[in-house]
Amino acid sequence: MDHRHPRMPAARSSTPPDRRLVAVGTISRHGGRTITVRATEAGVTGTITSTCPKCSLIFEACTCTGGAR
Repeated sequence: MDHRHPRMPAARSSTPPDRRLVAVGTISRHGGRTITVRATEAGVTGTITSTCPKCSLIFEACTCTGGAR
């Protein structure tokens, strides 16, 4: 055996742990709207919310005059 290139032990054969999708999601913001999508084993949910152009909060949380509808 060359001391500059030691031998590596052979890879052990093992079964990988069970894995499953818990949740995956995305949030995107375009022109004052926020689109949220989330996928789980139970299904897919999504929301589209509009934001106030003045304070950038969603309209339900906006307290400035820019959020008046």
